[in-house]
Amino acid sequence: MFYISEIQHTAPPVFKTALQEKVYQTLKQADVAFERVDTDEAITMEDCVDIGHKLKTPIVKTLFLCNRQETNFYLVVTTADKPFKTKDFSSALNISRVSFASPALLQEILGVTVGAATVFGVMLDTTNKVRVVIDKDVLAEEWYGCSDGTTTGYMKVSRDWIMHDFLPRANHTPEFVQL
Repeated sequence: MFYISEIQHTAPPVFKTALQEKVYQTLKQADVAFERVDTDEAITMEDCVDIGHKLKTPIVKTLFLCNRQETNFYLVVTTADKPFKTKDFSSALNISRVSFASPALLQEILGVTVGAATVFGVMLDTTNKVRVVIDKDVLAEEWYGCSDGTTTGYMKVSRDWIMHDFLPRANHTPEFVQL
């Protein structure tokens, strides 16, 4: 059985990654309320569906893509239930075909491992290499459910705070598309 802790409202007592620590510092400094759970390692969206039920909000699907030359990067946020096709994404942005970035680039640029991609990773993108692209369907939810930068910590925060406060503070302007 997949482990999901009870809901908590405080940061973890020990941080597993530098990004995870930065996430909770940012929430504390901005005085943003959140709910979080600890879990077994969650890699698939099926795992995230159970986590979303516990948090009473869907967990978004967050993908890290790049062009063939590995010079253009995209953090894509969509709904968990939506199939993702790079061809459709490329068409929506009118760009050349993209593919999933390597685990090494994911770690280097966003500070996470496979399965832990999160919008919070843009805090580590200080040179603004990454374009944040958000599926308009994500905006239908009041809450934003995502990883805290690990594959064992998930949270929900205000969607409006992510879109209108966090991303601008992280110097990233989201692009909204219909995927």
